[in-house]
Amino acid sequence: MSFEQHFKRIDNILRLDAGIATAIDYIEQTSWILFLKYINDSEENRKINAELMGKKHKPILEDKYRFCNWAIPKTDDGKIDYNKRRVNDDLINFVNQELFPYLKNFSISYKENPTTIEYKIGQIFSELINRVRSGKVLAEVLDVVDKMQFVTAEQKHEMSALYENRIAQMGNAGKNGGEYYTPRPLIKIIVKAVDPEIGETVYDGAVGSAGFLVEAFEHMKADKQLTPNQNEILQNKTFQGKELKALAYIIGIMNMVLHGIEAPNILHTNTLAENVLDMTEKDRVDVILANPPFGAKNVSKELQDNFPVKTGASELLFLQHFMAKLKAGGRAGIVIKNTFLSNTDGATVAVRKKLLEKFNLETVLDLPGGVFQGAGVKTVVLFFKKGEPTDKIWYYQLNLDRNLGKTNALSEKDLEDFLSLRSKKSSSNNSWTINVSEIDQETFDLSVKNPNKVDEATLRPPHKILSEIAKLDKKSGEILRGIKEII
Repeated sequence: MSFEQHFKRIDNILRLDAGIATAIDYIEQTSWILFLKYINDSEENRKINAELMGKKHKPILEDKYRFCNWAIPKTDDGKIDYNKRRVNDDLINFVNQELFPYLKNFSISYKENPTTIEYKIGQIFSELINRVRSGKVLAEVLDVVDKMQFVTAEQKHEMSALYENRIAQMGNAGKNGGEYYTPRPLIKIIVKAVDPEIGETVYDGAVGSAGFLVEAFEHMKADKQLTPNQNEILQNKTFQGKELKALAYIIGIMNMVLHGIEAPNILHTNTLAENVLDMTEKDRVDVILANPPFGAKNVSKELQDNFPVKTGASELLFLQHFMAKLKAGGRAGIVIKNTFLSNTDGATVAVRKKLLEKFNLETVLDLPGGVFQGAGVKTVVLFFKKGEPTDKIWYYQLNLDRNLGKTNALSEKDLEDFLSLRSKKSSSNNSWTINVSEIDQETFDLSVKNPNKVDEATLRPPHKILSEIAKLDKKSGEILRGIKEII
């Protein structure tokens, strides 16, 4: 049975449980079980690596709490040991009263080592509860998960791809599921355009499902035979993130672990609680890739005080955070509402002005509606570099011959033209360049106004327009005659 079939089987089992109601519940509960199975299967590799380095191996979990012992205990011949296996209420009670409290305590035991996988386990299980109420249902799920192996690179790759697909399905389900998911094709293009390299630090202050960090990791190691030093850099010195919401934090950690980042440096915290004026050079990073939350208008005054430009709009606060977080020469690819380019309120104008004066806003990618399913807003992607003012901005407007939706999602192919033209900032029907000196120097309006867009009506010659008018007049006359005859 394939991993995909296993996932479907798990869903069918969980549907029978009264504690599972939403698409988010499915992935949340599947995640913690898969996570513990992954740790169990990875333990042998950790033991071998420790021996190769001449170190003593210390298992992450005590024997009693390893998946192979509490979930599916087996005899020496590999068969399920029904004498030791917990079932029904005994299983639920063990998970709720022993397993979760034990794992939760890691956040205290390892608080001095916040970059370790042990500390991450503690933080994850501090935020989780087991929603499965039936011991019979949980036992059946454990049986399926036990058959899923995470030992070989191929197995891990397949599982990580399927997990990404699960996150996408959760996002497509609407409601708050969309908060955790940015379409993978868009992420890939943004990462390719920014092009992070090994040795650079990469940050996302609104991690969600960690799609940007995962894709950056894949991009940075692609087609390379990594040296042990390079691997150490990627594992422990490259990726940083912050996430406020508990479920997103769990999913992001799980996603990074499945992709091979063993101890993700993601903090469960409110990014906006950091005062940007207190940032020092050691806090700054080389690359920022993010799709921060937008639309919130009720950010507390206490949080607003952490920023030079005070506003209740969360997207403007996140953008200020990212601008402060970049090193000199650092670069960013940030998704934001398209209204940022044109709003005339004081806060938006002030942030726009600073972006143009202190950063080189190299590229604006204008996206069509429907890219973020269920969000109901149009967005743009800002590509900028810190340390020099903006002279010219290259715009690209993504015009598609179809409407985007659940069954017709954005693809990488849709964005190939953007990536191809961006390298030379070439002009086309969909792309153009503006000089910042020519924009309104009071509002700094950066609205997307495609000068090359073909308007069919303006291209029709006069004789065709007159012909069309004559046809409409004739049709109107026929309608009026018909009405008179009826009367």
